[in-house]
Amino acid sequence: MLKDIEDEIPENSTIVDMGCGKSYLTFAMYHYFNDIRHKKVSIEGYDLKRDVVEHCNLLAEDMGFKDLRFYCKDIADIENKDKKISMIITLHACDTATDHAIYHGIRWGCRVMMNVPCCQHELFGQIKNEDMDIMLEHGIIKERFAALLTDSIRARIIELMGYKVKVMEFVDMEHTPKNIMIRSVKTERKDKSKKRKELDRIIEEYHIEPTLYRLVFGKSSSL
Repeated sequence: MLKDIEDEIPENSTIVDMGCGKSYLTFAMYHYFNDIRHKKVSIEGYDLKRDVVEHCNLLAEDMGFKDLRFYCKDIADIENKDKKISMIITLHACDTATDHAIYHGIRWGCRVMMNVPCCQHELFGQIKNEDMDIMLEHGIIKERFAALLTDSIRARIIELMGYKVKVMEFVDMEHTPKNIMIRSVKTERKDKSKKRKELDRIIEEYHIEPTLYRLVFGKSSSL
């Protein structure tokens, strides 16, 4: 997974893991980029559980990982203090936390974003479309459709902001059903007005206002 994007990560840059939890992936990334690839990157992990953050900081210190630090903070409140952030990662950041992470990555101009969404509840309570009642009248089907629509909209918005986007399975279904990854790599921003119109049409037809759409575009802005 990391080999595919390692050339996009420059030396002496920063990687941010948002919603890092117990940070197995965070530690693995630090070891890979610093001890194996010798990129001299620093990594910051953020999570809401203070005891977990304290444990991870102690573990990083014990292992001699001097450029790996963890902070207790909500993803929505993370700020970039003029650091060169090359990549953001979210692994099962719940609901709109993924949207805030992606928004940070876009506005910071990150070269790479790797986002594994979780618990996409937001659109479930918003979707309204009489032509889709055959699906929307059944709770479990509506839930799955809302999750797929959420991630499709996220992928489109990221693409519109100048990224090459690939939506992929990153682990087998037997391990977890929450296995969709949105992998984005920065490219040139091109005219994609047609794709923006398609996105706006979906937003209007389903009577929805996804968080990422609002953060990036506002209610009435355009590219």
